[in-house]
Amino acid sequence: KYYRKVYTQSRLVFILKILGFLFLSFIFVVFVLFIFYAKDLPRPEKFTERHFVESTKIYDRSGEILLFEIYGEEKRTIVPLETIPEHLKKAVIVAEDSNFYHHFGIDLEGMARAFLINLKIGRPIYGGSTICQQLIRSTFFSTEKTIKRKIREIVLALELDRRYSKEQILEWYLNQVPFGSNCYGVEAASQTYFGKPVAEISLAEAAALAALIQAPSHLSPYGEYKDKLLERKDYILERIVKEGYLTQEEMESAQKETLDFLPLQSIKAPHFVIYIIENYLKPKYGKDLDFLKENGIKVYTTLDWELQELAEKVIKEGVEINKNYNAYNASLVAIDPKNGQILSMVGSANWYATSSYPEGCSSGIDCLFDPAVNIATYGEGRQPGSAFKPFVYAQVFKRGVPVDAILWDVKTEFNSNCSPLANLAKDQYGLKCYHPKNYDLKFRGPVTPRQALAQSINVPSVKILHLAGVEETINLAKSMGITTLNKPLSWYGLSLVLGGGEVRLLDLVSGYGVFATEGLITSPVSILKIEDSKGNIIKENKKTPKKVLETQIARLINDILSDNEDRTPMFGPRSSLYFEGYQVAAKTGTTESYKDAWTVGYTPSIVSGVWAGNNDNTPMAKKPGVMISSPIWHRFMEKALTLYPKENFVKPEKEELSEEEKPISVLEEPYHSILHYLDQENPQYSNWEEGIKQWLSSHKDF
Repeated sequence: KYYRKVYTQSRLVFILKILGFLFLSFIFVVFVLFIFYAKDLPRPEKFTERHFVESTKIYDRSGEILLFEIYGEEKRTIVPLETIPEHLKKAVIVAEDSNFYHHFGIDLEGMARAFLINLKIGRPIYGGSTICQQLIRSTFFSTEKTIKRKIREIVLALELDRRYSKEQILEWYLNQVPFGSNCYGVEAASQTYFGKPVAEISLAEAAALAALIQAPSHLSPYGEYKDKLLERKDYILERIVKEGYLTQEEMESAQKETLDFLPLQSIKAPHFVIYIIENYLKPKYGKDLDFLKENGIKVYTTLDWELQELAEKVIKEGVEINKNYNAYNASLVAIDPKNGQILSMVGSANWYATSSYPEGCSSGIDCLFDPAVNIATYGEGRQPGSAFKPFVYAQVFKRGVPVDAILWDVKTEFNSNCSPLANLAKDQYGLKCYHPKNYDLKFRGPVTPRQALAQSINVPSVKILHLAGVEETINLAKSMGITTLNKPLSWYGLSLVLGGGEVRLLDLVSGYGVFATEGLITSPVSILKIEDSKGNIIKENKKTPKKVLETQIARLINDILSDNEDRTPMFGPRSSLYFEGYQVAAKTGTTESYKDAWTVGYTPSIVSGVWAGNNDNTPMAKKPGVMISSPIWHRFMEKALTLYPKENFVKPEKEELSEEEKPISVLEEPYHSILHYLDQENPQYSNWEEGIKQWLSSHKDF
């Protein structure tokens, strides 16, 4: 028994020695492998030196509404840990590394469990990686599953955990981890999938984001396995309850919540955003925008999101009504006239439409409606109809014609080579005779410039342009922001006052803003400031207004266009141009062939304009702009006016006429045209006089 006992003990000691040797050999081999594979490893402190690729964000004026992101392969926004909700932190930890706060960079239990599972299935699928390991892997290594990569990953994870706090590691991880759809980090994921800052996401949304980390592509909410994503979301919520971070009632409520995932790469205020990219960002940063894709620039625009939503709504609803008049598109622009800032821009009835109309049409050629074309800024513009008249009247007032001068709304021939009876189509040279008509086909006899502008009477307005001068009027319009009147002067004629020169809606609205500010212009502004990723301002709008029109002239135009009584004979007392309790100046315009309908109006605080019609210039039903574009404009202004303090226009100073000027403003027999008092040598003189004579002959009771 004694020898047997000694033998057994000796054998046990031998076995223990063998095991000890094997263990030490294993430790030695592991150490050698660590030394071998760990050589030339990147330093963990590179995290503090690393430049994260961040996308550029375009915001509304508040900085709270993300309109669009410009990014390359990685869409990311860095946020501090304190802005990330606790329920998201907990969801990520229970989903990816439940022992995060208790291990030292690696989780031996988790690794052993993963090893046994991989051994069972025969493939290295599961790795038991901690958050530290995942962070190291996504930063320094590929996803290739090799022993070498795993060892190097473990070495760095241990060192990372030793050097930095858990909070710092978690912040890096939550800003680094991929979520699919080019999203990296929780802020980019929250904005992409839910359209809100990560600080505002709900418990259910947080669990869904945490669920994506495991397999971002496979579990994508836009793919065929969305149901698997939602199942994992519910599983994560259950895990949070088990860990004691959540009550059963909170979990059940979150599981019942319906998640509304945004369409992939959604864009808000699309025409406005594209306008900024094409007109500012590309010229400044290059057409490929590579710098913006990586450096986390923040672009704060002038857009008022509340007004933009309103504008999109009224345009969409208005076009549905206008289809009854064969008008399939519309556009709206609103500007703050005091600083030129664009508050809203809607370039078409529906950017998100899947196709143009009618089906099979060619964009830019024969489409009644084209979603992508921004009518507000497109090409050389469209004819504005009578919406151009205020510029002409401003110029004639500059030249000294009084607002109560006597004009004659009578049938008048303006081609001095044609019969003054205005009954020929062409003159002896084959040129067209020109004797325009009024919209209602009536002639009113003597009218004042005030009446002619307020009621948009055509014939006296053509006379006004002749008195103002075509070249002088074009120069004034250009100084007030109209950028498209660039054809040779000979191309323009007296029809300019009726819309014979093309304009863009954005320019027209900006030009009316000069009246609103009593003669000051600030060219349209779309960007308030641009910041780098650290919040330093690298560009800021500092435009200052410029005086381009005399105050008295602007006040005259404001007084006329805001006088509801003056326009009542043409538009009625409660037209779409009228707002009870508010003083609003407004002007409509309709082209002669009914291809375009315009309404532009303003207060001292806001100016807005609406165009309605068809992209390909197909005529609408024969209805005036007050029926096509004005209802849309009215619905927009009705709400917009409530967002600003009520302001009235300053009354113009009363004009004092000299003895020489008085006959111009007094209706006395014998009746003459205004040229009789101003310029009897004018080639138009005989025709204007004959027009009055013919009208008087048919109005003997006058």
